[in-house]
Amino acid sequence: MKYSVILPVRNGGNQAKECIKSILSQTFPNFDLIVLENSSTDDTLEWLRAMNDYRIKVFSSPQPLRIEENWGRIISVPKNEYITLIGHDDLLSPDYLQTMDELIRKYPNASLYQTHFRYINSDGNDIGKCRPMAEVQFPGEAIHNFLCNKTDLMGTGFMMRSKDYDNVGGIPPYPNLLFADMELWIELSRKSYLAVDKRECFAYRKHPAATTSASTDAKFLESFELLVNYLSNLRINNPDLSEVISADSAHILKQYCQAITHKVLRTPKSRRQTPGVSDIIDQFREFGYKLGNENFEPLDFGNIRMGRMIDDNNLLHALFLLFKRLYKKPVLKN
Repeated sequence: MKYSVILPVRNGGNQAKECIKSILSQTFPNFDLIVLENSSTDDTLEWLRAMNDYRIKVFSSPQPLRIEENWGRIISVPKNEYITLIGHDDLLSPDYLQTMDELIRKYPNASLYQTHFRYINSDGNDIGKCRPMAEVQFPGEAIHNFLCNKTDLMGTGFMMRSKDYDNVGGIPPYPNLLFADMELWIELSRKSYLAVDKRECFAYRKHPAATTSASTDAKFLESFELLVNYLSNLRINNPDLSEVISADSAHILKQYCQAITHKVLRTPKSRRQTPGVSDIIDQFREFGYKLGNENFEPLDFGNIRMGRMIDDNNLLHALFLLFKRLYKKPVLKN
């Protein structure tokens, strides 16, 4: 079997170079590296050309693309039988492809493959490990784990067949790709099942200002609504998954209702692109109905109630923003 590692990048700097070196250091020989270079203004493109490595195939964009557009090019480029996607700041262990090859041979009928991994910080230091994952997860269990936040779901590390990736339409173009990987992994896992190797074979880099933090409130909310619409259609059109989606949707609704309302709460009202916290809470009630969970009530959770109380009172909100400027640690935990 032959593999393609796909790396979309724009101005990746030294972290992209470190990532590329980790890919080219694989012990398994049968692979290529497809770089979707997005009009970088640093020395990324020149550095890639200077590598002069036959395994590197660079597809440059003549003009800057949005992240959704650049990742959208994955469908159109020639790929080997199996592909994996990697963020430009993440790292593959030398045995990643060898481990994947063994996993695929062990579970040839699976439709999605993953290994365990570790987290690193901006400096590359280890800061934690992913949660344990069952070796085999059929669609109902995989979706349960996704919705209940029992799987550390990241864009890096998953392996899939190129034809399956293309058949599901690739990664959906959610704004800033927020939640897009969740839809993609669910679609791929339900083609057959997810197989996992317990060895740690890559590193996912966590930054202080992650995409979810840097994205606007409006994009965050818009992306989550797209995920809800996807899950709603999945529940309606797949009776075998209806129960798990209805039963487990409360977990993901609570998690992201807290995350989005508190993200909005930290934004001065004059700079917001979204409705107030009360309106967002109403919207999440509607999400509950869409997902077959009519009993979901955001105000059952203390952090959400407190967020609404602060947002509804201009004086409290002004004091909250002042406190946040002076005290950087989270006040309302998600």
